[in-house]
Amino acid sequence: MALPPRDHRISLDAAAQLTRRYREGAGKSPQKAGAFHADQVGKLLSQPGCVALRIYYGTDEKGEGAFVLVGMDADDRDMTEGTLLEFQFPCPPFCDDGSELNA
Repeated sequence: MALPPRDHRISLDAAAQLTRRYREGAGKSPQKAGAFHADQVGKLLSQPGCVALRIYYGTDEKGEGAFVLVGMDADDRDMTEGTLLEFQFPCPPFCDDGSELNA
């Protein structure tokens, strides 16, 4: 089934509330976010037939959180034969300490 239309945009206040609730419930896990280079995300999204991005939550060999990014086709299938991304820059230490999303 293809993804139905949706406006994914939210306000900064709503986004800050989501991330704050996560941090408050994260317990001992220090990882709050992960960053990826735009050129590589762009290559993933520009693959022929890619209409969306799916993010899988994972755990690396050290027990830390990880994200796996994969393109999706128009039939809502993972494009596993294409570009897959991981090895994000974890926050911390790669954080924006002045961001409302990390307050």
